[in-house]
Amino acid sequence: MTGATQKSYYWIGFRTGLPFLLVVVPFGLLFGVVATEAGFTSIQTMAFSSVVFAGAAQFAALQLMAEDAPFLIIVATALAVNLRMAMYSASLSVWLGKAPLWKRALIAYVNVDQSYAVSINRYEDEPDLTLSQRVRFFFGAVSPVCPMWIVATGLGIWVGDTIPDWMALDFAVPICFLAIIAPMMRTLAHMISAVTSIVLALALSGLPYNLGLLVAAAVAMIVGAQVEVMMNRRKTT
Repeated sequence: MTGATQKSYYWIGFRTGLPFLLVVVPFGLLFGVVATEAGFTSIQTMAFSSVVFAGAAQFAALQLMAEDAPFLIIVATALAVNLRMAMYSASLSVWLGKAPLWKRALIAYVNVDQSYAVSINRYEDEPDLTLSQRVRFFFGAVSPVCPMWIVATGLGIWVGDTIPDWMALDFAVPICFLAIIAPMMRTLAHMISAVTSIVLALALSGLPYNLGLLVAAAVAMIVGAQVEVMMNRRKTT
């Protein structure tokens, strides 16, 4: 591969990640608005988005903080929501595990749903990519997303209550996850796991402190794993 071809994978990744700004920006704006309304200072809100760097976990933790939930419940919920990142890391390690330590550390920090979804799809569609191309594609995909998450949070703090109600920024949360998850529903195990989590989350929505979410996530992962095992057994018999 020529140097130009290697470098082009960064821009291929960049263009692939660019459409996610349509949901990342309103998602970040909404967090900035909600966090300040909940009593967070501007510094605390920006630190939240910069350090935690996970919108769904941030919203879950913020809601529980507003409800004065016990500290352990807040931490457990945030970890449960972000547990998917451990699975993302395990999946990406197959393709990026031989990268230098500093690159793997940076990948771990900036890895988000959007970068994982587009990267893993690219790697599976083009398994012959070199390690350098894979790394370049990943960083390209995350480049438009991560900085704008921070910028959008800051804008949300700044504009605050001036955002009119008709804009309904909360649409960004479900749309973002639908856009990410839908293309990844490739096997029966994925589908059954998703349906299980939806049904249980709705059925247990009355539990305090979002405990239904923790139960739904745990059971869905177990069910999905068991279906995967059963499918693999059928293939080998």
